[in-house]
Formats: sequence, C-alpha cells, structure tokens
Amino acid sequence: MSGRIWALLFILFDWLTALFSWSVFFYLRKSLIENEPFSFGDSFYLGVFFIPISWVILYAMQGTYNETRRMFRLRVLNLTLMSSIAGSILIFFTLLLDDYVKTYQDYYQSFLLLFGIHFISTAIVRLGLTTLLVNSIRKSGHGFKTLIVGGNDKAVEVYSELLGLPKNVNQFAGYVNINGVDHQLKTFIPNLGNLSQIEEVIKKNDIEEVIIAIESSDHNRLKDILVRIDDGKLKIKVLPDMYVILAGSVKMTNIYGALLIEINSDPMPFWQRAVKRIMDLVLSAIAVILLIPFYLFSALAVKMSSPGPIFFLQERVGINGKPFNIIKFRTMFVNSEAKGPQLSSADDPRITKIGRFMRKTRLDEFPQFINVLLGHMSLVGPRPERQFYINQIVKVEPQYLHLTRVRPGITSWGQVKYGYAENVEQMLQRMKFDLIYLKNRSLALDIKIMFYTIIIVFKAKGK
Repeated sequence: MSGRIWALLFILFDWLTALFSWSVFFYLRKSLIENEPFSFGDSFYLGVFFIPISWVILYAMQGTYNETRRMFRLRVLNLTLMSSIAGSILIFFTLLLDDYVKTYQDYYQSFLLLFGIHFISTAIVRLGLTTLLVNSIRKSGHGFKTLIVGGNDKAVEVYSELLGLPKNVNQFAGYVNINGVDHQLKTFIPNLGNLSQIEEVIKKNDIEEVIIAIESSDHNRLKDILVRIDDGKLKIKVLPDMYVILAGSVKMTNIYGALLIEINSDPMPFWQRAVKRIMDLVLSAIAVILLIPFYLFSALAVKMSSPGPIFFLQERVGINGKPFNIIKFRTMFVNSEAKGPQLSSADDPRITKIGRFMRKTRLDEFPQFINVLLGHMSLVGPRPERQFYINQIVKVEPQYLHLTRVRPGITSWGQVKYGYAENVEQMLQRMKFDLIYLKNRSLALDIKIMFYTIIIVFKAKGK
C-alpha cells in the first residue's frame, strides 16, 4: 500500500481510539470518581464529536502522519507518549478544571485516568498497525526504492551488507556509476546511467532513498552530488569516516541497520514547522490589521516622494523554485532598471529620500505580510532573490539552491547580520548566514531573528 493509504489508516484508527478512550473515561469518571449515574447528556455528545477530532489535529501537528511508511515501533511509542501527555493536559485545563469536585484528589485521579486510558489504548492499536506496516515493507518488492551512487568495491560492500540484513527494507532499483568504469556491482543490480543523468534516473524510477557509496572524506564530490539531488524529500545516506563517528554524527535507530549517515536537510521537527506556519498566518493577519494606519501614511509618503505607483512588484524565486511577485513599498524612482537588473548601493541615486529612510528601517518590507498570507513567504527565512542573480550565484556556489527548499522570509539571519547586498560577492557572504540558519532553524531561532529585526526597525540601523 502507498504511504497515503497507510496515513489514512492511522488517522482512522486514531480517531476510533480517541472516541473509545473518551467514552470509557467519561463513564468511569462519572461512576468511580463522581459517584453519579452515567447518562448520555449534551456534554457526552459534544465530547464524542470534538475530542477525537482534536486528538487527530494534535497528531497531525506532531508529524505522526508525515512519512507514515517510515514509522517504527520505538518512534510510535515516543510520539504516543508525548502527544498523550500534551493532549491530556490540554483537555484537563479546558474541559475538566471547572468541574465540581469534592477534593483535589479527584482532579489528580481524573487526569491520570484520562491519560492512562488514552495512552494505553492508542499505543496498543498503533503498535499493532505499525507491526503490519513494517512486515509489509519487509516483504520482497515492497521496500523503499533505493539507488546506489557509485560502482566501486565500496558500493558492492554496502549493497551486500544491506541485502544481508535480517530486516532489510531497501528495494534496490539499480546504481549510478561515478567512476566511468563498471565494477562488480553490475552483476547484482542494473546500471541505470552515469552521474550526469542522476536527476532523471531518480525521477524515472520513483527513487525514495539514495545511498552515496563514496568516502565522506571526498568532500568536493560529495557536496556536488548533494547539491544536485537533495530536494528535502529524498532520504540520502552517506558512508561515515572516523571523524564523523567520533563527532557523534552517526545516529542509530535500528540495531540491525548498516553504518550510514542519514543527511538531515531540515533539522526543524514537523511540529515546529506546523507551529511556524500557524504563527506566520496569525501574526501576519494581526500585522496587516494593526498596520492599516501606517500603510495609509506610507502610501501617501511614497506618492509624494516621486511620481509613480505606491507599491513595487518584482518577481522573485520562492519555495521549490516557484516564482512569485514580492510586494514592497516603492523606494526608487520609476524605471530605475531600464538598463537591466541592478543591485542598489548605499549612495544609490535611484533611491528617493523617503525610500532611503524606509530601507534603513525595513519599513518598505511591511507589505510582504500579504505575501505571507498568500503562502509565498514566511516571517523568517532566506531572503528571496531574482532568477537573474541566482543564476550568477549558482555558478560560484551551487549549494545556494538549498535555500529555495523552504519558504523565503520577510527577514532572515543574513538580512539581520548583513543587510541589503550591493553585489554578487556580498550576496554570497549573506548566503553563508542563511545556509547556517537553514541547517539550524528552529522556533527559538526564528523568534530571536524577529526580535533583532524589531530592534533594527526602531533604531533605523538597517544597511
């Protein structure tokens, strides 16, 4: 079965389990704790309708239904425990705290009863469903479609080790040779092409997992391959050298697994990504409403500064390379790029007097809250660039394309640290900060960047 069907099965059984656990809890609380006869009143029916849906929403935000086919029992127990604690606390404080009780001990008993019933019933059902899932993947022809990059003896060694595992989940589609000469690996799996064809091979064969069977110490070649294939969706694994083993970069989730490093292209947990998007929408909606007076004043100031439109629309490259029109207050005279794309500088004569102040305070960026609401941008993320400059940057640093794997932001670490770039070299310097952000992003880091952006706005110290 596909990952989507398994996700729907998990959703269905989670809903049924939540319905069962709430019904049992409601009955036991009435009969054992409150010593009252059980009755099917409005409170019971409202709970039966809303509580299971709320649990499923909580699970979805937690990332339970993300990559369901890669679920394993230890992860299931961990997710179930964390969500049961959080959900039980939420239900207790929203629905149960106002209930009349004889002693405070009744509160503790109610919470423990709710948590215990929900956790045990959910864990049992999920473990059973996960066992069926794992067994189905381990069947021949149902594993993750895997491509090996490399055809030398090291590739053969990795292939043989994985194939010999008692719990192998890889279905090898073939390999891509990077040395120009076929080796022993061609006697086991087909050669699907060379390195120049790797993107086409991955797409044509619906590859889910790529194992790069070259030494991780070969940094330049490894970097070139990762830049080309790391789209944030593929599972990519590489061979570890002794340095990364001692540094603790090898993470093990299966005692039967091979010694491989899984490349984590996005360190932000799924639940944080969900909360980040909710924050984007809520804060942007609030900002648009509260800033209406400012928008009117700024529109008037821009209109009086020079002839032309109030807003400046420019095509930028967004998430997954999709273009969108960024919205800014106009800070330059009309037709400032009549001779082609040009980056601004500190003493750029094309910038109006009002525009210079707006750039220092970042006020020209405020209309981009609308871009956030439209789904083009986030509050925090790498600054979006034009395709014209991306083409120039990629010639020097191809890894810039990693920045297009996430939504671009109104502000970024590179923007806070470096400000507006005046040339491609400065873009490359700013890119380093954004790449570091990408590899370390979290809600805490986002909040910190927003805090420093607010300081820049009030102090007017933007570059």
